[in-house]
Amino acid sequence: MIGATLGLYLSSRFFRMIAAVFATIFSLVYVIDFVELLRRTGNIPGVAASSVAYLSFLRTPVVSEQVLPFCVLFGSMAVFLNLTRKLELLVARAAGVSVWQFLGPPILIAVLIGIASVTLLNPVSAVMKQEADKLELTIFGNDGSNTAKAGLWTRQRSIDGESILQAEKTSNNNNVLIGVTAYVYDRSGQFQARVNAARATLQPGFWRLDDAKVSEPGEDSRVFKTYLLATDLLLGQVTEGSMSAESVPFWDLPALRAETELAGLDASGYRLQFQTLLARPLLLVAMTLIAAAFSLRFFRFGGIGKFIGGGVSAGFVLYVATKFVGDLGGSGLLSPPVAAWSPAVVGSMLGALALLNQEDG
Repeated sequence: MIGATLGLYLSSRFFRMIAAVFATIFSLVYVIDFVELLRRTGNIPGVAASSVAYLSFLRTPVVSEQVLPFCVLFGSMAVFLNLTRKLELLVARAAGVSVWQFLGPPILIAVLIGIASVTLLNPVSAVMKQEADKLELTIFGNDGSNTAKAGLWTRQRSIDGESILQAEKTSNNNNVLIGVTAYVYDRSGQFQARVNAARATLQPGFWRLDDAKVSEPGEDSRVFKTYLLATDLLLGQVTEGSMSAESVPFWDLPALRAETELAGLDASGYRLQFQTLLARPLLLVAMTLIAAAFSLRFFRFGGIGKFIGGGVSAGFVLYVATKFVGDLGGSGLLSPPVAAWSPAVVGSMLGALALLNQEDG
């Protein structure tokens, strides 16, 4: 087995390099986003640069979390290449340490980083994204906010039956609907009424519709200053949960998924996000194996540039495949567990196969 001293040495090298790459990408994303937000707020009076800087800081962790696999890939390749260039791995091989033994510490670091990113980084970045959405709504209003949607539709359940709501615009994290039309059905699925309202506000257990016009089959239309429509939706659950799955902390995903399904909405996005986060440590392991497969060639053999390009390309293909399969899972063509785990499993198997062929074949 690999010695404790060598194991700690390799672990510290990999952790420091991956952390350095992550910090670099985090800073780069922050600067680019800050400059872009300064451009967007240039014509908005009363917006201080400090507010823009804070908004950019809140938005950056979500983006950095998405590129974490590349941080592991680039960091692992840099360490492997450095160890190979200095002949440290050659000495380890001469001492009887196989490639599978000195891959143990990097794989362990990748697993620990994956677990930490899921249990710690993801909840923090999700909360920061929610705060960023609120601050962005305050600065830009409905026209500049991503939460303002046109032609929004949502279905809900309540103790009285089901209803379908359509709105022209939304605000306040989709808890306020503008230009609302509600189609109300009883428990047996029979159409009861159509309600047109200028505004609907989600309250605990009901929608409050202002200036509502109620039309029932065979009856004259009636106008109400305030009309209450029962609902099982919670704040932030409008339109398939309204809150994007990326904005939900990992620990809250199971409960929110259950509540969304109870409300009669599609919770596949939450299921897919939960499984994707669970599969992240294995995805980082796959990136580490790919980095090793393309970075352990001795420098005296030449062709290092081609191997580095091949490793980057392989990691990029795996990342694109992860997003593509995730989209298939989001559209219902694949089950969430299959969509979330298959790229990581296949990537790990291909990386291990390449190493087996290169080292033992």
